[in-house]
Amino acid sequence: MDKIVLIGLEFFGRHGCSREEQSLGQKFLIDLELTLDLSNLHDEISETVDYVEVANLTKKIVENQPRKLIETVAIEIAEKILEQFSKIESVRVILHKPHSPIEFSLKDVAVEIFRGHQ
Repeated sequence: MDKIVLIGLEFFGRHGCSREEQSLGQKFLIDLELTLDLSNLHDEISETVDYVEVANLTKKIVENQPRKLIETVAIEIAEKILEQFSKIESVRVILHKPHSPIEFSLKDVAVEIFRGHQ
């Protein structure tokens, strides 16, 4: 299966369990892996998925309503992408929260969600 991969989309959101996270906000990084059939591609955007539109949808979700859990945000991204882009057969979302409020040294916290059409 063919894939379109977007790595390191960076958006500002207000997700987290603490009041500080929801009021101050922070940077979130998103990696997307979109699976679709590109075997009959003839160099026309209509035959594929416009990844700029996918990125804009992701931005809208991350920057919209604050959520307590990054899992909830990642699931919404996956479900909305499948809902709005019929050519995409499955999607993998990795949502990184590099500035998670943990009391010890940590490079990253991330959640990975995979969804596909049945």
